[in-house]
Amino acid sequence: MESEWTDYALLMRRLTRDLLTASLGLFAITSSSLAMPGSAPLQQEQASEVQWNGYEQLDLVVEGKPARLVVPKHAAPGKPWVWRARFPDFHTGCDLILLERGFHIAYIDTGGMLGGLKAMAVWDAFYETMRAEHGLAARPALEGVSRGGLFIYHWASRNPEKVACIYADTAVCDIRSWPLGSGTGRGHAATWQHLLRELELSKSAARDYPYNPLKLLEPIAEAKIPLLSIVSLNDTIVPPAENTFLLEARYRELGGDIQVMRVEEGTARSNGHHFTHPEPIRPADFIERHASAFPSSDRYLGMHGSLERSRVQFDEMQKGRVAFLGGSITYNPGWRDAVCDYLRARFPRTEFEFIAAGNPSMGSTPGAFRLERDVFSHGRVDLIFLEAAVNDSTNGRSALEMTRGVEGIIRHARELNSYVDVVLMHFVDPQKMASYRASEVPLVIRQHEAVAEHYDVSTVHLAREVTERIDAGQFTWKDDFKNLHPSPFGQRLYAASIRRLLSRYWAVRRLTEMAVLEHGTPDPLDRFSYDAGEMRAPTEATALSGFELVEDCDPRAGGVGGGVRGGFHNVPMLVGTEPGASLSFTFKGRAVGVWVPAGPDAGVIEHRVDGGEWSAQDLFTPWSGGLHLPWVYVLAPELAREEHTLELRIAETKNARSKGHACRIAHFVVNR
Repeated sequence: MESEWTDYALLMRRLTRDLLTASLGLFAITSSSLAMPGSAPLQQEQASEVQWNGYEQLDLVVEGKPARLVVPKHAAPGKPWVWRARFPDFHTGCDLILLERGFHIAYIDTGGMLGGLKAMAVWDAFYETMRAEHGLAARPALEGVSRGGLFIYHWASRNPEKVACIYADTAVCDIRSWPLGSGTGRGHAATWQHLLRELELSKSAARDYPYNPLKLLEPIAEAKIPLLSIVSLNDTIVPPAENTFLLEARYRELGGDIQVMRVEEGTARSNGHHFTHPEPIRPADFIERHASAFPSSDRYLGMHGSLERSRVQFDEMQKGRVAFLGGSITYNPGWRDAVCDYLRARFPRTEFEFIAAGNPSMGSTPGAFRLERDVFSHGRVDLIFLEAAVNDSTNGRSALEMTRGVEGIIRHARELNSYVDVVLMHFVDPQKMASYRASEVPLVIRQHEAVAEHYDVSTVHLAREVTERIDAGQFTWKDDFKNLHPSPFGQRLYAASIRRLLSRYWAVRRLTEMAVLEHGTPDPLDRFSYDAGEMRAPTEATALSGFELVEDCDPRAGGVGGGVRGGFHNVPMLVGTEPGASLSFTFKGRAVGVWVPAGPDAGVIEHRVDGGEWSAQDLFTPWSGGLHLPWVYVLAPELAREEHTLELRIAETKNARSKGHACRIAHFVVNR
């Protein structure tokens, strides 16, 4: 990358740093001379408040070499890190993404050492310093730019058990190509002469240099270290045909996992070696996926089916509509915003519309009935993130309802758009943690997972992940996660796991046959699932007696008090407050119910369909004492698909904790 030295701003930055290095190096040499024989060399850390792109930078000296450690604002569990080799201020987009995701970024300046044995001794010392003094993870991601390839492959071959993955950016893989220039590349004569002196090689011996990356791949492949490279196809400094493409072929022969990103025309400079990185999020995803400090993170992903249809929509059509359907954890800011940011960065040319359809206290049953209004009323939806495991269990929904709600949402969504992809998330709460610690899969996750497998819907097992990471000592519930409504730390963890799922599916851009096929629609698990749910207006009721339509109803009025959720006050409702009040509602469908704000004065209703037996339903919930909780009561869930009439009346009895007999109907719900 010799043209970098002509960049005046970079040159001045390096001169400033070199002056600092000279003064620090003197101290380091003096300190090393005082160390006990056989002991680790003393390191010097600066107390200066240095910033790198808005992040704290610690300046160090290790083995007399200047080094730096850039610290994230919030470290990810286990303190994962990226170790850059050479040119730490080139193509920084990937590093900035990883800093935001909680990675540390480390660098030691071994410029001029060209990845030889002397450099490896310095790297060994730097690794021990990062581990012992800064507590970083045991297996970093190695990131090498240009001649940095000579360092990363050499060190990885000597320490394969200490490397999580390798990302190479226009990397030198053969010194005969660069700096010698014996092929089609330009080479660099001065660097070639320096290399011979630095590595203590004769010209003839240099041609068989044993530490060329191309000769170092066997131990790396045996350790199953994944590789990602990016090359410019018009690179005349480090031609990929003489470097990365040879390494790619050799690594595949050895059974290794390698991906290569090819930049067709990514340069504003004639040499092709310096270009604007087209997709820094791809290497960031790759590194996060493999260098996450918790080594079994992929086992928390249910990789059913694919997400290829939504990827093609975003990538090829460059338009996308993404919906987030769930309860308060989806409604609140945090993971949802991070996933939106991720999608924008992953598909920078795509015009996105994001639908925030989270609504506090609501699980899959209300989600099934509001799907058309809150999600598909905006138009075709390409990807849905569905969260219901917390409310389905904490709200006491039965196993049957857990299945009918989630299956209903998925079947209905695919009826409305047969290409829609769905991601189902199992968020955490203390009940689920207790189940996992008793070696039991929580009931709600068993029910939801059965639906996901049946419909090839991907899942993210966040409840299990949080439980096992806490039990592994990475963080605590009390101090870090704090609540089932996660702290910012917990929100970042949720987002990281969801990103990991998406990046696994979208690691390689390809147009597959699956992308142009509609999702299949298997037979339903439960023929009474709410797969045609809809909300009907309270104005459709007839034969009102003791009920009245209040156009601007606020259930807190009249001294009732309590809180109320958005969308359930100052809206039309049918209101009855006295025993004996009654109404009728005629509909066509397989199920019918009411959606009520069940507050401190919620009563008991009696109901029957088509003149059958009367049944009672207490509207008062465990939370009604202080909150008019929006609640869907499916009163008759297993009807023939024909026209029916629901009769409803307020009972004489009431819950002992209730202050009244009120029934306020915001909506009727029908499963057509």
